[in-house]
Amino acid sequence: MSAADLRRDSVWWGWGRTDGRPTLGAGAKQMLTEELGETKGVEAVPIESVALPAAQPLSEAVLDAAGGEGAVSTNAEDRLRHAAGKSYPDLVRVRAGSPSGAPDAVLAPTSAESVGAVLATCSAQQVAVVPFGGGTSVVGGVEPLRANFGRLVSLDLTGLRAVSVDERSQTATLGPGLRGPEAEAALNARGYTLGHFPQSFPYATIGGFAATRSAGQASTGYGRFDELVTSVTMQTPEGPVSTLQTPHTAAGPALRELIIGSEGTLGVITEVTVRIRPNPDTRRYEGWFAPGFEEGIEIGRALSQGGVEPDIFRLSNRDETRVSLALAGLGGLRKRALESYLGIRRRSEGCMVIVGWEGDPESVARRRELSAALLRSGGAVPLGRSVGNSWEHGRYEGPYMRDALMDAGVMVETLETSHTYSRIDALYTAVRSALHEAMAGQGAPGIVMCHVSHLYRDGASLYFTFLSARRPGGEIDQWHAVKSAACEAIVSTGGTITHHHGVGRDHAGYMTAEVGELGIAALGAVKDRLDPAGIMNPGKLLPD
Repeated sequence: MSAADLRRDSVWWGWGRTDGRPTLGAGAKQMLTEELGETKGVEAVPIESVALPAAQPLSEAVLDAAGGEGAVSTNAEDRLRHAAGKSYPDLVRVRAGSPSGAPDAVLAPTSAESVGAVLATCSAQQVAVVPFGGGTSVVGGVEPLRANFGRLVSLDLTGLRAVSVDERSQTATLGPGLRGPEAEAALNARGYTLGHFPQSFPYATIGGFAATRSAGQASTGYGRFDELVTSVTMQTPEGPVSTLQTPHTAAGPALRELIIGSEGTLGVITEVTVRIRPNPDTRRYEGWFAPGFEEGIEIGRALSQGGVEPDIFRLSNRDETRVSLALAGLGGLRKRALESYLGIRRRSEGCMVIVGWEGDPESVARRRELSAALLRSGGAVPLGRSVGNSWEHGRYEGPYMRDALMDAGVMVETLETSHTYSRIDALYTAVRSALHEAMAGQGAPGIVMCHVSHLYRDGASLYFTFLSARRPGGEIDQWHAVKSAACEAIVSTGGTITHHHGVGRDHAGYMTAEVGELGIAALGAVKDRLDPAGIMNPGKLLPD
C-alpha cells in the first residue's frame, strides 16, 4: 500500500472530502451567536503538522502474513488516517495536531485467508489489531488503544471487495471493504438495491455496517442492517467462524447475532450475505409540519401500528426544526412564504416531518395515500415535495456540517437511543433536561436538537444533537461532562445506550446497565475463547 492509496486531501478537517469544506451561512452564524454567545473558532492543522508517536517495528512474520511489502504501510499520512474515527474527541485531538495515538503500521490484506493469518500471527506475537473499514465511528470505535500491548496495527479491509448476486434468492454476498456507494452501485447495475443509507453512507463499509448493527435513513421500510444479514463469516485469532446461508434456523442461539455488533472485538468480518430488493421505480419524499414533537410521535405510532409506515420517517423537535431551517439558508421571500403558510394553519411552533416511500408507482401512490391520511388526522399539514427533495439532496451533509460548526468554535455532538411508546416521552424529557443542565453547568448554555428516525410497532428511536460554545483548552472535559450526563439519563430511564451508533469506547462503561453483570461475563467468556490474547480492538464494547 502506498501513501497515494489513502491520500484524499492535504489538510486535516475531519472527513477529508476533496470537493470543498462545508460552510455556515450568514443566517446560521447570526442564530448561533444569538443563542450561544460569541464563540472562538479553531482552524484544523495541516496534515504535516500532526505529531504522531514513533512507529514500533513489526516482525517479518506479521508483514508476510499481511501479504508482503505491497500490503503494508508505515507512511505518516496513512497512519494518521487510521489513528481516529469521527467522534468529537477524535476530531478535537487530530484537528489540534495531537491524536491520542496511531497504529505502528497499516496492513491491507486482500483475502480472508490473509486476514486469518494476520490475526493468528499477531495473537502469537502480542500485537494489538484494530479493524478499520470507513473510519466513521462516532463513539471511539477505531481509536488505537494499545492496552498492555507494545505494538498495534490497523487492519484496513478495503482490499476485500467481492460482489456475488443470487438473483433467484435475491441475496448478495459482499466483501467487508466495499463502501456504501460502491456496494450500491454494484447492486444497482444488476437491478437491485440494498436499501441501507446511513448518514455515513459515502464512507462507511459493509463490514462496518455489520460490525456495528448499523441503521439507515430508510430502515423503517427496509430494515436495519442486522435484519438484512442472512449469513456472515468472521476470521478470529483462533480460526474462522461462519454461519449457513439460510433464511432462518432454529439450531440454538443465533451465532450470527453474536458476530453482528461485535465491533471488531472478537475477530474480523470477511464476508456478509444480505437480502436485496429490486431497484425502486419511484422514490417520493415529502415535507410535513406536525403540531408538536409529542403529536408527531403519536403520528409515528399510528403509522407503525397501523402497518402503513413510510420507508422514511424523520420527525424533528422544535429546536432541530428551526436550526435546520436556519442552516438551509432560506431566502427572504421563501422564508416569509413558509412562515405565512404555517401561521395561517396555526403551525408556526410546529415540528418538521420528512416522509418518503420507495417502490413501484402504484405501490408508492397507495401507501402514500394511507400514510397521508394518518398524518392529516394527527394534525400535520403538508409542505410539498420540494421540501422532501431538498432533504434528499442534503441527506448526507450532516457529518460534514459538524466540522463547519467546529471551525466556528461550537461543540457539537450526537447520541441516540430508543424506547417503547409508553416510555419515550419520559426518555426524551430526561435526556433533554440532562443536556441543558450539563451544558449550563459547564458555563456554556446550548441548543438541544432531537429527531425520531426509526419507527417500530412498539417504539421509536431518539437521535439527539447538542450545540454549545466550546471551552478553549478544555473541550474534552466539557464534552465528557455533557455526554456523561446524557448517558446517565438514558440509563436511569431504561433506554438503550445506543440505537445504532454502536458501543465503541465511549459507551463501554454503560454495557453492564444494558446486559447485566452475568451478560458481561458471558460475552467476556466468548472473547476469551475466540481471542485468548485479547488483541482484538482493545478497550471497546466491554467495560474494563
